Amino acid sequence: MILHHEFIKSAKKFLKKTAILDRTTGGDVPYEKALIAAFILMKKFQKIEEPYIGIMVPTSAGAILSVIATLFLKKAPVMINYSTGAEKNAKYAQEKCNFKTIITSRALLEKVNCPVVPGMICLEDIMKSVTLFDKIGALLKSRKSAEAIINRLPKADEEDLVVILFTSGSEKDPKGVMLCHRNISSNLEDAKAVLPISDDDILMSMLPLFHVFGYTVDLWLPLHMGMTAVTYANPLEYKRVASIIKKDKPTVMASTPAFFAGYLRESEKGDFESLRIAVPGADKAPEWLRNAYKEMHGIDLLEGYGCTETSPVISVNTLDNFRPGSIGKPFPSVRVKIVDPESGKEVAQGKEGKILVSGDLVMKGYLDPVETANVLKDGWYDTGDIGLIDKDGFLWHKGRYKRFIKIGGEMVSLVNTEIVLESVLPSGTECCVVHIDDKVKGARIVAAVSVEIDEEAIRKQIAKDLPAIAVPKTFIVLDEIPKMSSGKADFRTVTRIVQEKLA
Repeated sequence: MILHHEFIKSAKKFLKKTAILDRTTGGDVPYEKALIAAFILMKKFQKIEEPYIGIMVPTSAGAILSVIATLFLKKAPVMINYSTGAEKNAKYAQEKCNFKTIITSRALLEKVNCPVVPGMICLEDIMKSVTLFDKIGALLKSRKSAEAIINRLPKADEEDLVVILFTSGSEKDPKGVMLCHRNISSNLEDAKAVLPISDDDILMSMLPLFHVFGYTVDLWLPLHMGMTAVTYANPLEYKRVASIIKKDKPTVMASTPAFFAGYLRESEKGDFESLRIAVPGADKAPEWLRNAYKEMHGIDLLEGYGCTETSPVISVNTLDNFRPGSIGKPFPSVRVKIVDPESGKEVAQGKEGKILVSGDLVMKGYLDPVETANVLKDGWYDTGDIGLIDKDGFLWHKGRYKRFIKIGGEMVSLVNTEIVLESVLPSGTECCVVHIDDKVKGARIVAAVSVEIDEEAIRKQIAKDLPAIAVPKTFIVLDEIPKMSSGKADFRTVTRIVQEKLA
């Protein structure tokens, strides 16, 4: 499957149907208009000779159409994170991928206080340069059949790059991940196979497109299937997003647990009654959040699991196969095995080990071949996560391998400590468990929490479910737990802050 070809087929099939309802600009873009706009942008991008085009635009019609226009030219979009150090990330992407041009928005640059980096072109300027002849030319191209349009575009292959994304950098410097049409297409086909979705659905699209979750689910899933995508540029504006859900009545939404928690706080009973499918991913969905959505909105949060390197979805709970607390069953085309972290040998069913994944969803590789060789062996991708598969085939996530530490010769899971701690903290309290060096035992566990607590009482409560070495000896109160753009805790920053406070 070639993704931009699928968009063309949807555009010709659904013509007058709304493809993108842009709640940032107020624009309503039908499929036929989206196709015309993509051709206009394609012509404007033709002068760019590089094989890559950077895109640093919030989730919107402009961002989506810029991606499509880039692929029409058989170039690869490089999605740039503007939420945490836009200037730095833009230059980092240019250096790593060896390109110059970045499509962005003047409104965004002003909002995030980012100077114009050499090579940046603003969409506002591009739109001002559009002539009547540009519009007529694009209209005439769009009037042809889907087959004729596809045949006039540069020949595309499933192995062609469809995007370069950068990992979150929560543990070390971001890595450039190369995904091709085959990778993301396999995810879309699997999603259709296990979830009851169709072109009648409306998808709430507010995840950033520089995050693989947003790029695959919020951009390509609706365009491939002929859905309507309701876009909004800032997922952190919880009240606004909650009001959009209430008004526009999307039926499908995928997001991160942190964002789901924010929307919950800003909603009232009945506001989300339109949602049939709600999938949290990118981080662990706490039990209190699942319970709260069920109680207030009657919605089962169908937790899923994935990685940037796997396009992203590896497994997901479904309405028919749902086990709360698990991360669901692997997608139909995905193979998963659990191996011993030391020996690399597959372990028995129900036993914990490293999660390895194989299938068409696995990336072409990192920009750095050495990094690729470290995680891809014989077609199997090492996720770096610890988990197990139960007797019924459900996958359970137990944390990052790097978030297991050795204390006094024993392995301790920081994630497990977090889960137990969250269960006794006041509902909605944020926490992040990290470790710092200890001269005697090798490591010391520290818990960062977002509210003042009775430390001794909390320790006694969690000691019932944790071994003594896994109980935090120190608690640090932070006004807010630092997060990545996905809503996931920024472990590097939390650890640095903790170290500074305890120095």
